[in-house]
Amino acid sequence: MLLRLGGKNMKKILNYLFEHKSLSREQAKEVLTDISKNMYSETEIAAFITVYLMRSITIHELQGFRDALMELCVKPNLDGQELMDIVGTGGDGKNTFNISTLSCFIVAGTGNKVAKHGNYGASSISGSSNVMEQLGYKFKTGNDALRKELEEANICFLHAPLFHPALKVVAPIRKNLGVRTFFNMLGPMVNPVSPQYQLIGVYSLEMARIYNYLLQKGDSAFTIIHGLDGYDEISLTGDTKVITHSGEMIFSAEDLGKRTVSAADIYGGNTVEEAAKIFMRILKGNGSWAQNAVVLANSAMALQCTGKYKNYAECYQLAVESLESGRALAALTALIQ
Repeated sequence: MLLRLGGKNMKKILNYLFEHKSLSREQAKEVLTDISKNMYSETEIAAFITVYLMRSITIHELQGFRDALMELCVKPNLDGQELMDIVGTGGDGKNTFNISTLSCFIVAGTGNKVAKHGNYGASSISGSSNVMEQLGYKFKTGNDALRKELEEANICFLHAPLFHPALKVVAPIRKNLGVRTFFNMLGPMVNPVSPQYQLIGVYSLEMARIYNYLLQKGDSAFTIIHGLDGYDEISLTGDTKVITHSGEMIFSAEDLGKRTVSAADIYGGNTVEEAAKIFMRILKGNGSWAQNAVVLANSAMALQCTGKYKNYAECYQLAVESLESGRALAALTALIQ
């Protein structure tokens, strides 16, 4: 029996899902559209989110949720520039420092343009938006302001709730739940400017397969990374699975970053203030060997995703130069000013 969503009855939707049935792409889109229009109470939305903590989300449901977010989102016009995003799903429970955000500044320091899509941490202490705000950055949505950032800093920052009405509605609920939800999965798929290049870190092999299926259908160049010991980035604590348009490979920490690091080496601190201090220490060139190696490996993989360079070694060298020359730091300084 097909669920008819008329009447916006969350009780009906929940009962349907409790019977181990799943939503079609259209139904999923409709539910998330209604959530963004504030048609349900916080309790109803929390119950709906919780269903997907008990069972896996289907590809159709994820596509429908993404359709709703992209249709409703505020889309900045950045004049068709070639853009890159480096983003993790979060939710790996590892509390690392802000690796993907730092990598964005290193890539910007190489002259490539970055549109970083970020949010406050829901299941972590410090998301990219927390750290950017702590460093004095003011979120913005205007086309002219974002274009100016790209021109002067090679990077603009897109704070997700300002561009996605649905994310604004669910933000307090996600924060209160404090656990990984399907919104973690959606984040990297709904960058409002649909960048040409994406490095996406995922927390599980199941997620990697779903992303691979969905991204193969798109027209952006992508690289999916998953640390096989559970990280949603190249952590260098073990092997990393790397998936691109052309297939899947497993790389060791030595392949990607010269040697293995320990989990303690890439710890992100207990507060947003601590996270911001670690962030600045690394960007100023005073990070530990392990911190630098992890950021450089993620930056190099992102650069390789563009297809502009000979090989990974060349990309790694470019990342090293961006960090050591101070160009990555200059990108942050220009962005905040």
